[in-house]
Amino acid sequence: MAKRAASGMGSIRKKSKTVNGKVYTWFEARYTAGYDPGTGKQIQRSVSGKTQKEVAKKLKEATAALDAGTYIAPNKMTVGEWLDIWTKEYLGGVKPATVCAYKSTVATHLKPNLGAIRLDSLSAHTVQAFYNKLHETPDGPSPKTIKNIHGVLHRALQQAVLNEYIRANPTNACILPRVEKKEIKPLDEDQITLFLKAIRGHQFENLFIVTLFTGMRKAEVMGLTWDCVDLSKGILTVNKQLQQVRGGHGEYRLVPTKSSKARTITVAPFIVQTLKKVKHRQLVNRLQHGECYQNTDFVFTNELGEHLREHTVYMNYKKIVRELGLEESRFHDLRHSYAVASIRSGDDIKTVQEHLGHATASFTLDVYGHVTEKMQQESANRMEQFIKAVNK
Repeated sequence: MAKRAASGMGSIRKKSKTVNGKVYTWFEARYTAGYDPGTGKQIQRSVSGKTQKEVAKKLKEATAALDAGTYIAPNKMTVGEWLDIWTKEYLGGVKPATVCAYKSTVATHLKPNLGAIRLDSLSAHTVQAFYNKLHETPDGPSPKTIKNIHGVLHRALQQAVLNEYIRANPTNACILPRVEKKEIKPLDEDQITLFLKAIRGHQFENLFIVTLFTGMRKAEVMGLTWDCVDLSKGILTVNKQLQQVRGGHGEYRLVPTKSSKARTITVAPFIVQTLKKVKHRQLVNRLQHGECYQNTDFVFTNELGEHLREHTVYMNYKKIVRELGLEESRFHDLRHSYAVASIRSGDDIKTVQEHLGHATASFTLDVYGHVTEKMQQESANRMEQFIKAVNK
């Protein structure tokens, strides 16, 4: 592309058109955007606007970009058309559940509100107004959901920048509503005691126990396979999770963990004994059901060796905690209960972080910082009692 000075790149002309007796007037300027490599002819582009000043500004920006070598030719692709291309062509390697979530966000929020806008005309102000509208709508999306919507749009537009369809990502300048951190509600010691009594003999007793005392996520526990269990060393390798495919008519598949990284957990002897009971029970089921039994290698299965279903596990958990008067308790709170118990028992934050599979120890400290603060206060109280004892 040939560079040339911004001055003299085009002239502004006033244009008009009559439609149904009404005269419409606008201004237009043409400029040379380069030369066709095949024919050597000039490539002519134009900018238009309601006022001469507006067109002059657009012309100046275009010619300055030509001089700087940052010029991107305008195209008529809409945001909606680009989002369709992006979800189809640029999500390779993304987990299936994440792809489904992205497509749902595009269909539910992005295309209905921004889809008709030309991609190269989408501004930060337009996107900001969209976020504000979502936030101000009664019973609208939560700040966390808006943050997720922003994440999808940002990623799609960043690819458009890399493809040189737009110069910059307009979402970079947007301000999101503040996400209020939800208070975690781990089970305390008394509640854990009641819970363990309530699940004795339950079909999912061992699954609940392993979750509670390892801090594994529900999908990770359900996706645990025997090749990742070393009973002799008491070590579990967490390298995948079992996820239901959205729109897959009950289909499940094993996918990488949330962080896509494997981790190991050294478990208490009690958990080793629990897993040995599970293995023995599966052997009994295999002998009882013969050819009907499926050797899936999953640790937690039904009587026929089939993997468990997320909804079934969840509903059984909710039934138990409701009967204990803990209606607000979520299955994920078992993971929080493990983390809090680990910290209070003296485990350092780095160890807890590695067992939970968090990206950083600072994230773990941010989530469970209130526990360490309480421990520090308890330490100060013990020191106070010691000072009083010696300072007589």
